[in-house]
Amino acid sequence: MLGCRKIIVLIFISALLCIAGCRHKVLNDPHASERTQGTDNTLYTVFSDQPKTLDPAKSYSSNENVFTAQIYEPPLQYHYLLRPYQLVPLTATAVPIPRYEDQQHHPVSANASNIAYTVYTVHIKPGIFYQPHPAFVKKQGHYSNLSLSAPELKHIHTLADFKQQDTRELTADDYVYEIKRLASPRVQSPIAGFLSGYILGMKDYIQQLQKVSEKQPAECFFDLRPYPLAGARLLDRYTYEITITGKYPQFVYWLAMPFFAPIPWEADAFYSQPGMKDKNITLDWFPIGTGPYQMIENNPNAQIVLEKNPNFHEEYYPTEGMPTDKAAGFLKNAGKKLPLVDRAVYTLEKESIPHWNKFLQGYYDKSGISADSYDQAIRVTEHGQLEVSQQFRDRGIYLNTSTDPGLFYLGFNMLDPIVGGNTKRAQALRQAISIALDTEEYISIFLNGRGVSAQGPIPQGIFGSHTGEMGMNPIVYQWQGNHAQRRSLDEAKRLLAQAGYPEGREAKTGKPLLLNYDAVSTGSPDERAMVEWMRKQFAKLDIQLYVRATQYNRFQEKMRTGNAQVFFWGWTADYPDPENFLFLLYGPNGKVKHGGENAANYENSDYDALFVKMKNMENSPERQKIIDQMVAIARNDAPWMWGFNPKTFVLSHQWVSPTKPNMFANNTLKYLQVDPALRRQLQRTWNQPIFWPLWLLLIIVIALLLPVIIRYRKKQHSPPKRY
Repeated sequence: MLGCRKIIVLIFISALLCIAGCRHKVLNDPHASERTQGTDNTLYTVFSDQPKTLDPAKSYSSNENVFTAQIYEPPLQYHYLLRPYQLVPLTATAVPIPRYEDQQHHPVSANASNIAYTVYTVHIKPGIFYQPHPAFVKKQGHYSNLSLSAPELKHIHTLADFKQQDTRELTADDYVYEIKRLASPRVQSPIAGFLSGYILGMKDYIQQLQKVSEKQPAECFFDLRPYPLAGARLLDRYTYEITITGKYPQFVYWLAMPFFAPIPWEADAFYSQPGMKDKNITLDWFPIGTGPYQMIENNPNAQIVLEKNPNFHEEYYPTEGMPTDKAAGFLKNAGKKLPLVDRAVYTLEKESIPHWNKFLQGYYDKSGISADSYDQAIRVTEHGQLEVSQQFRDRGIYLNTSTDPGLFYLGFNMLDPIVGGNTKRAQALRQAISIALDTEEYISIFLNGRGVSAQGPIPQGIFGSHTGEMGMNPIVYQWQGNHAQRRSLDEAKRLLAQAGYPEGREAKTGKPLLLNYDAVSTGSPDERAMVEWMRKQFAKLDIQLYVRATQYNRFQEKMRTGNAQVFFWGWTADYPDPENFLFLLYGPNGKVKHGGENAANYENSDYDALFVKMKNMENSPERQKIIDQMVAIARNDAPWMWGFNPKTFVLSHQWVSPTKPNMFANNTLKYLQVDPALRRQLQRTWNQPIFWPLWLLLIIVIALLLPVIIRYRKKQHSPPKRY
C-alpha cells in the first residue's frame, strides 16, 4: 500500500501531465479530424441549403452554383476584377464573335434587317483534361466500367470504391453533347423551353428525343450521339458552333453558365447503368468536370468537400484590374497559378448562432452577417460610413461589401386612373411621392445600411449605368458638393399641388387623397414596422395610405389583372446587360396586356422605340447614348419610385486574401488564398483552454480524499482491540 503522501503526489502528477498534454491543443476545433487528412491549405466555410442536383443541365439554384461553378467549365467566364462585368475566355481561346446570316445562310452585316440566324463559333483550348474518374478507365482499348454487372456493383457504394480512375482530353464534342442533354426528356432541364425558342432546331429536337426515349427502357443509357441537333454542330476536335434564330446578343452570356459546360458521353453512360441510381451514384450527386476542383465528399446532411483537381489546366490570377484594385489588395496574387487553396470544406450550418460563434472562434474563414449579429459586427462612422466594430478590427476581421445586380422598387400601376397615365398631372404626383419616400432612411432602419438608393433602372456595375453626378436622378436629387442630396419636402409638396392635390386633398372636391398600397405579407416581425413606416412617408404629403397585404399568390394575381395601385416589388439580373433591366419598362412587356415582366404596365412610345433600337446592339458609345435617353424618359415619367439596390456584406478573417465581390461569377473559389500558419496561431490564441476549474476540482478531490486516506492509514496501523 502506497503512503498517503505518495498517493496525493501521484494524483497531482497525473493531473499535471493531463493539463500539459492539452496545453498546446485547440480542444474545441471542429475541423481537427479534417486537418489530419492532409494539407492545411484549406478554406473552411458553410452551406445552409442542401443542393438538390449537381447536374449542370438541371442545376439553377445559387446554393448549387457554389459547387458546380468550381467543378464545371463552360467556354466563357467573367473577368474577376474588371468592371463593368466583362466576359473572357475560360476553356475557349476567345470570346466568340457572332456571325449573321440571312434565311439562305448567306452572310449579312450586324445591322442588316434580314438577319435570320446568328452563329457562334467556339474554339476550345487543346490540352485540357477531366478530373480522374472511373468512367474513363480502359483495358485493351475497351471501357472497363460502362457495362458493370450486378455482382460487380454489389460492393460499390460511392465513386471512391472504384480502385482505378483515369482521364481523357476535353473535346468540342463534349460541349455539343451537353447542349443535346438540355433537350433530353431524361434530363428535364429547366431552360429547355426557353432555349428552344432560340437554338436552331431545338424545339423539334425535344419532340424527337421524346419519341425515341419512349421506345427505350427507362433505366438504360440514352445515347444522344446518333441524333444530330442543327443548332449545335461539331466542326473538328476543338471547334463547335451554336446557331440561334434571329439576333439575340445576350445569348453569349449563357456561354458562361454551367448549362453550357461539357459533359463527356462516357459519364452519361457510366451513371445510366442499372443499379447506379439506387446507390445515389448519379450526375446529380457526383459531378465530373475539368475545373479547378473535384468533389471528393458529398454528404449534404453534414459536409461537402472539394479538392484540387490534379489534372487542372494552367490558369493564372488576373494581372489587370480597376484603378483602385491594387491599393485594395486585389492584385496581391497577380500572375500566380490557380487555384490558390488545395481544399475547401463546406459544413452544414442551418442555424446562424453556431455558424457565427465558430466564425468568431476562427473556425470558419468567412461569414455573412445576420440581423442578430449586425450591431456586434458593424458600426457607423461620424461620416455615415459603415465599418467593422473595434472588437472585429482588433481581430483583423475585414468587411467586403458589394451592390447586388438587382433592385427593389415602389411601382405605380400606369393603368390606374389616379397614379397612372403619362399626363403632366400624373407625372407630378409620382415625382412628389418619389421625393417624399426617404429610401436612405428605409435602408438605414430596415436593412442596417445594406443597400444604396437606386437612381434609375440600371444598377451600378452594369453597362449603361453612371457614377457620381452623371448617375444621379435629377428628378429626386440634386448634386451638392460631392454627393447627391434628396430634394426637399417643400419641392415634393409643390409638385403635389401641381398634380391637383394641395395639402393632400383634391383641389376640386376637397376630398383627401387615398391610395392603396399592395404588398406581400411575409409574416416577419418587421412587417408591421415597414407598413407603418410606409404610411408615415405618404403622410408627409398628407396622403392617406390604405395597406392591402396579401399572400404572394394573391399578390401575383392582382398584378396580373391590374388590380394593384401602388406596389412594392423587385428584380434580380440574369446577366449583366442593361437590356435585362430596361425591358422591365418596355410597353409590349406589360403584365396586364401581354403577361410580361413590366409590372407597372408602363408604356411610352419614345422609350419603346429606343428600346427596340438598343436591345440588340453591342456595348458602344452609341448604345450608351440611347440608354441615357431611355433612362431620362423613365426618370421623368417616374413609373417607379426607384427604391434601392441591395448590398451584400461578407466578413473575412485576416488570413484570407482580399476578396473582390463578383456578383455574376460563381467560380471565384480559385482566386481565394489563406495563410494556414497565421490561422492556427490565432485559433490557439482565441481558444485558450481555461484550466483553473480543473485545478479547483483537483483541490476538492484531494480535500475529500485526504481525510479518508488518513483515516484508513490510522486504522491500518492501529493495534488490534482486545475483547
